[in-house]
Amino acid sequence: MLPLAQMQAAAEQAANLFKALSHPDRLILLCQLSQGEFCVSELEEKLAIRQPSLSQQLGILRQENLVEARRDGKQMYYRITSEDALAILQTLCRRLCVPTEEVSNEH
Repeated sequence: MLPLAQMQAAAEQAANLFKALSHPDRLILLCQLSQGEFCVSELEEKLAIRQPSLSQQLGILRQENLVEARRDGKQMYYRITSEDALAILQTLCRRLCVPTEEVSNEH
């Protein structure tokens, strides 16, 4: 078992990650980014999130060090950089994003 101070630090880190994941737009953005790198216009089109909200949510994800941006000409491309966020998203996708008939066949 970890010492209490390490457990508290890990709990704080996990709480911050879950806080970042707690907004539906940020969660769907991360789900899309778990599939690879996308530019802002692609994200806007695929997810039907309007540009002002998209920029705000991507800014929060960058601030929390969950995604990274790179510029290519006039386009900004985003990708997930957090292994912890990616692991959580993969679990969520397996549990929640599978078509209903596939889930019922697993049991």
